[in-house]
Amino acid sequence: MGLPDLLYSDHGADFTSTHLERVCLDNHIRLIHSHPGVPQGRGKIERFYRTITDGLLPHLPGFIPHGTRGTPVTAPTMTLEQLDAALERFIVDEYNQRTHSETGEVPAARWQAGGWIPRMSARPEDLDLLLLTVAHQRIVHRDGIYFNGLRYLDLTLSAFVGETVTIRYDPRDMAEIRVWHQDAFLCRAIAPELAAGTITFKQLKAARSARRNELKKQLRTKLSLADALPTDDRYAPLAPSEPTGVRLQHTDVQQHRLRTYAED
Repeated sequence: MGLPDLLYSDHGADFTSTHLERVCLDNHIRLIHSHPGVPQGRGKIERFYRTITDGLLPHLPGFIPHGTRGTPVTAPTMTLEQLDAALERFIVDEYNQRTHSETGEVPAARWQAGGWIPRMSARPEDLDLLLLTVAHQRIVHRDGIYFNGLRYLDLTLSAFVGETVTIRYDPRDMAEIRVWHQDAFLCRAIAPELAAGTITFKQLKAARSARRNELKKQLRTKLSLADALPTDDRYAPLAPSEPTGVRLQHTDVQQHRLRTYAED
């Protein structure tokens, strides 16, 4: 746990953003990027990937061994949440509890024997900036903040009606959002419809898509029934008929002319 003194990364888009630089600056973390095209500078992270590839992935459904041309051993059946839980169990319960080949010690015991106190952030809300990378601008209304068809409420927002705020959220839990105003943390706004449980952004989109398709299906059914009904022309307007009298020709119409006199 705790904040690192040094963050070493490659040149991916997520690690070269202004957002990450600002987070590292606010939390006193030194950010260093490896040299492009020099994989030797990323040995530790590459070794971690190898540990995961050799120790965890072969035991999960859907694993594709090298040289199989993309054919998995078993059908992929895991969700992202299940993969996240499996990775946590592997690191905490297996890797950190067995003797390391280089040090000859158990990583968890070696860590606890260090005797140092982890450096923590002055405000726990600052750590959300490291995890909640999805940010949007919204206007605070009298009845809350509207986002993705949901309404988020908090008493703190009553003093910021009409102001533009920045919201961040965890795509795995849409029950609440974090709200910032002018780079200052305000509150955690809650959606009353989701407060009793946890729903992911993917589940929310799937539910909306299913509801939209259901409404379209109902509309098509009603249109088909309406087209099958016979045409009702009882109240249709009548066609104009010819008058019974003699039609006046253009020559029969008296044309008035302006009379002139010799004096004019």
